[in-house]
Amino acid sequence: MNTIADLFAPADGWRVRIIDLSGGAEEGVVEEIDGFPTLMQANAFARAYVRDSIERCRAPGLAPEDVLDAWQSFGEDAEVLEAGESGWQSATEREAFAVQPASALERDWRALDPRRLGAGGLDSDDEGA
Repeated sequence: MNTIADLFAPADGWRVRIIDLSGGAEEGVVEEIDGFPTLMQANAFARAYVRDSIERCRAPGLAPEDVLDAWQSFGEDAEVLEAGESGWQSATEREAFAVQPASALERDWRALDPRRLGAGGLDSDDEGA
């Protein structure tokens, strides 16, 4: 974190932009997800989303550089908007991700997705309990 202001979320929460690397979307932007209550959650979501995207591009027997090439051609990147240097950047970890396959937990961006949360911060699966 660079300043005390980095501790507080923007009014609508932190936003993560999903970018289509294949060029199929206008300006590469697929969607923007808002409502992350903390920068830590937004960063964790972006990291897990990219990790999952890289794994979806991994085929048996591919060398790490080929996994990365496939991801850069067909995958999706993510960036935390308005977070500056405090926002997670795929460039810092994507080579390591290509070398080391991810666990299911490392890929689970859905668990961090604020769209899953219902009233009172409950997961929609837990609301009826």
